[in-house]
Amino acid sequence: MAGRTARLVLLAGAAALASGSQGDREPVYRDCVHRCEERNCSGGALRHFRSRQPIYMSLAGWTCQDDCKYECMWVTVGLYLKEGHKVPQFHGKWPFSRFLFFQEPASAMASFLNGLASLVMLCRYHTSVPASSPMYPTCVAFAWVSLNAWFWSTVFHTKDTDLTEKMDYFCASTVILHSVYLCCVR
Repeated sequence: MAGRTARLVLLAGAAALASGSQGDREPVYRDCVHRCEERNCSGGALRHFRSRQPIYMSLAGWTCQDDCKYECMWVTVGLYLKEGHKVPQFHGKWPFSRFLFFQEPASAMASFLNGLASLVMLCRYHTSVPASSPMYPTCVAFAWVSLNAWFWSTVFHTKDTDLTEKMDYFCASTVILHSVYLCCVR
């Protein structure tokens, strides 16, 4: 009974600590986002925002609220640096400069290139290994699982949403599980 109580206390303590990153807990950031959304994300201001937003940003799902969070993140980072503090994380991530509609351009490009390398290797595998080989279906399945994971990683680093985050993490976990399976059947 005492062990169970101790685990519950530790779990409750961990949950209390998991209240967000330093940057998004910052009152300056929260106030900035609130003011920005009030000023820009309703009525005529929202229509103005949408009229000046590049088409590629709206097609990628960037909203007025997303833009407010992005702009206020950099305002907060500027204040932190001005005061001589380290750059904080926001929503569990380090601040990145957006490029076109890519939230994390370097990570998105790396994920895309890893997926491309997996596709090239799958094509080479198809041409050089006979389909009658004993491990052929298992290795092809692993290649498709990997391609799926790199696709979702690219999407996640392009635009972070709850869905893209979950798909990125679940698909990466599937690659690990399939790797273990592949090792066992090999």
